[in-house]
Amino acid sequence: MTELPVADDILAAAARIAGHASVTPVLQSRALDAMAGCSISFKAEHLQRGGAFKFRGACNAVWSLSGAVAARGVVTHSSGNHGAALALAARSRGIPCHVVVPDGAVAAKLANIQRHGATLWRCDATQAAREAMCAQVQESTGASLVHPYADARVIAGQGTATLELVGQAGTPDVMVVPVGGGGLASGTALALATVAPACRLVLAEPAGAADTARSLAAGERRVDFVPDTVCDGLRGALGAPNFALLRAWGAEVVVVDDEATVAAMRLAWQVLKQVIEPSSAIALAAVLARPALFSGQRVGVVLSGGNVDLEALPWLG
Repeated sequence: MTELPVADDILAAAARIAGHASVTPVLQSRALDAMAGCSISFKAEHLQRGGAFKFRGACNAVWSLSGAVAARGVVTHSSGNHGAALALAARSRGIPCHVVVPDGAVAAKLANIQRHGATLWRCDATQAAREAMCAQVQESTGASLVHPYADARVIAGQGTATLELVGQAGTPDVMVVPVGGGGLASGTALALATVAPACRLVLAEPAGAADTARSLAAGERRVDFVPDTVCDGLRGALGAPNFALLRAWGAEVVVVDDEATVAAMRLAWQVLKQVIEPSSAIALAAVLARPALFSGQRVGVVLSGGNVDLEALPWLG
């Protein structure tokens, strides 16, 4: 599914996943507020089932399927968090799950996928290789593809995190989320259009994979790049429906270098006392890097995931 979701899809997703996804807490820190010069509400999606926001979209997609279609299973390609989320969602429905995993995926994320019972399929670390292997698995198993970020059901599911945040902490002036393929980012845009139309959306993107910044500046997708970033969850190319939603919303992008992201990850561990991964910490890094964008405002930040390889912490390398 690659059509654009609409506002009603976000509300339907929230109802559909209510019995399966966790309502994650909102965290605050006076120390971080003082450092950033604004009031930050952190939506703790690293405490979501599967350790990342990805369970929302995967769960919505899996439970949207008819019984006959679901019985044939689901397939996706993923560097880790979406694969684990889809495996967990599939297990909640008792259906098979296949995950195509690129070489170089984080060990902790692979362990999550396997823990939830998915069948792993290995491929080279290129988008073309991922898609080719997915097509092969689809053909041999009859499984339904659940794309990590360009599936309308996935986008709608990811947007429910922002719906919850607004209900828990009120409407922020600015929402800040990481962007890679764009599932969370475009879902957030759609959620804001539904419940907080005056809220600005700022996307945090790694300098070594800044295709969203280039695409929005050019007015068309510019996704021919080789990612080079510690943010393994943000290496995917921006999807077409995701680009359309972000462009329509007028999303802004803050490009962050890996050094600042790793510093923010460590800061979150030290001050907020939360284990988050680089692909999540980049949102805090963006707020700290551009204080003039956020000064004196109420800022919502989605802490997107916490699946960290504790044997390979980035500040120990």
